[in-house]
Amino acid sequence: MASLERASSTETINLRASAEQKALIDRAARRLGKSRTEFMLDTMREAAENVLLDQRLFSVDEATFSAFEAMLDAPIEAGGALRRTLSASAPWDR
Repeated sequence: MASLERASSTETINLRASAEQKALIDRAARRLGKSRTEFMLDTMREAAENVLLDQRLFSVDEATFSAFEAMLDAPIEAGGALRRTLSASAPWDR
């Protein structure tokens, strides 16, 4: 979808925001070295792509789906890597 990022600006999107929302957006944009418009368009494009990607439909035959369900239902083998992952603190808690 890189072509969408570099397309020339031809459309207007009007938004209303509170002063606090605008200040937060401006602060985040400055942190990334972007203009408010660049920041908002990049963020909205990424969110839109994620929504659409999350809505993908995968069609498979019954045997493939049964095998997939079996993998989901199978017990997890708790090896060392899984134990470390599950016991690690979140990066924002460090």
